Amino acid sequence: MGTVTIGVSIAVPEPHGSLLQERRAGFGDPAACCIPTHVTLLPPTEVEDSALPAIEAHLMDVAAAGRPFPMRLSGTGTFRPLSPVVYVRVAEGAEACTWLQKQVRDASGPVARELQFPYHPHVTVAHGISEEAMDHAFEALSAYEAGWPCTGFALYEQGADGVWRKLREFVFGGAVVPPQASAPERDTTLPAV
Repeated sequence: MGTVTIGVSIAVPEPHGSLLQERRAGFGDPAACCIPTHVTLLPPTEVEDSALPAIEAHLMDVAAAGRPFPMRLSGTGTFRPLSPVVYVRVAEGAEACTWLQKQVRDASGPVARELQFPYHPHVTVAHGISEEAMDHAFEALSAYEAGWPCTGFALYEQGADGVWRKLREFVFGGAVVPPQASAPERDTTLPAV
C-alpha cells in the first residue's frame, strides 16, 4: 500500500481555464504547466491509496447534496505579504464554494483536515515568483471577468511528475461523469465592467 496526493477543486472551464493558465505561465510561474486552472475545495492532501474508494463515495454524497450555482470571477487580489500569491477573485459563488469545502473536509469524512489559512475561494494566477512579476500579474488581470454555471467539482491526483490530473468528476445531484465523457463547457463570458 502506498500514498497518493489528492486535491478537490472546481475546474475553471474553457476558454477561461486555458487563458488563465497561459497568463500564469506568461508571468513566469513554473507551476502553471502542472496545475489546471481551478478553485480549490481541498488543498493537496496525502492519503493512503486504499482510501480512494471511500473518498470517492464521500465526494459523491457531497455532490448529491449540492446544487448548481453561478460562478463569476472579477478582478484580482493578493495574499501578500502573508503568502506570495496573486489571484483572480471569486465575485459570485464564494458562499457555495465555502459550503462545499466544509462538506469535503467534514470531520466525519475520510479527508478531514485543518487548513493552514482560513478558506478564501480564489483562482491562483501567480505563486512564488518575483515581486515585480506578482505586481504585473495583479495589474494585468485587474479587469478580468468570466462567468459560468458551476455544476460540480472534481477529484485530482498529483502524479510523480508534479502534474495534477483529473481522476473523477462529481456533478451536483449525484451523477458521476468520467473525465472522458464530460460535456464541453459553454462559454458564458461576462462583458468587462
